Amino acid sequence: MDLTRREVLAFRTRAQQLGRAAGTLADTAVLDLGVQDTGTDGAAWALAVRGVPDVPADEVVLAWTLRGAPHLYRRADLPAVAAATAPFSEADAGKRIFDAARALRAAGIPVLEGLDTIAARMREIVTAPTVKGEMSSRLTAVLDEPYLRDCVPCGAIHAYEQPFRLAALRAGLELEPGTSPPVLRPVPGFAPVEEPPARLDVVRGYLRLLGPATPAHVAGYLDAPLKDVKARWPADAVEVTVEGERRWMLAEDADQAAGATAEGAVLLGSHDLFLQARDRATIVPDQRAAKELWRTIGRPGAVLADGDVVGTWRARKAGKALDLAVEPFGPVPPALRAAVEEQAERLATFRGLALRAVAISA
Repeated sequence: MDLTRREVLAFRTRAQQLGRAAGTLADTAVLDLGVQDTGTDGAAWALAVRGVPDVPADEVVLAWTLRGAPHLYRRADLPAVAAATAPFSEADAGKRIFDAARALRAAGIPVLEGLDTIAARMREIVTAPTVKGEMSSRLTAVLDEPYLRDCVPCGAIHAYEQPFRLAALRAGLELEPGTSPPVLRPVPGFAPVEEPPARLDVVRGYLRLLGPATPAHVAGYLDAPLKDVKARWPADAVEVTVEGERRWMLAEDADQAAGATAEGAVLLGSHDLFLQARDRATIVPDQRAAKELWRTIGRPGAVLADGDVVGTWRARKAGKALDLAVEPFGPVPPALRAAVEEQAERLATFRGLALRAVAISA
């Protein structure tokens, strides 16, 4: 089966339920893989544009998981999420914690053992909500030298950042939403499971929501070794081609991708899952536009129209009003302009503000 770029993007738009009128936490597919809570509106806006604008706080939970980033999940899933997002192997654990692995290995400490050691100390320290800085200071005092680094920007010695983040859920700790700096707190009754259900499998999740893809795409998303991803490649993944390139998707999804179309406009947050796919040239073929969209610092949001990314957006608060500025990648027909203005109104309402102006560059 040969798929076009537009079919791929339309399939993802529909698989991720973007622009859905209404839904529930239970039937929101992206919560299986986790909704990254980064940016001004974070996970809350990502759910809102998928039809879930009002999220009961006691039914969701925030934790550091994939790539050490904060992700939102259904609270009932958290024990299985801990297992699903854990490193696949010793080599995987080493890759996920970057340069921290070198110091542990030099000391003869297996990386997985090191993560468990850090988790044990964190579990002892955090018995009530604890600010990250305090947590880090107390952790530094009880860890040995291989676990610590001389941080030049901070001018202090403390635990490596990635092991700190990846050990938190192993310790049964969640993040308190809306806190900056982050506050960690114990997860009530936390008990990880041995085998997570298939719907939480992160390799399957990538293929289901961001496919068709290659093993390298998935490995890049997880920060995992390619070998480990290939070893966990789903048996029911079928080969397709995307404009001549070999990729794979779940067999049950293949028929839905062929001829897929999408309608409507959505303002995607800067770190929305749709933009997390590792085939950026498929999402935005133009290199200059891609460079602007995926800026290292100050990343904008993306305007998604009929399944295609057609521009970037930034919002600015002015008192109780909101101004939206759009930089399109091409011509803006009247229908698209009207759709963007409608979504800008939706964003303003979401933030509890009044929309003042929408500026779309020529």
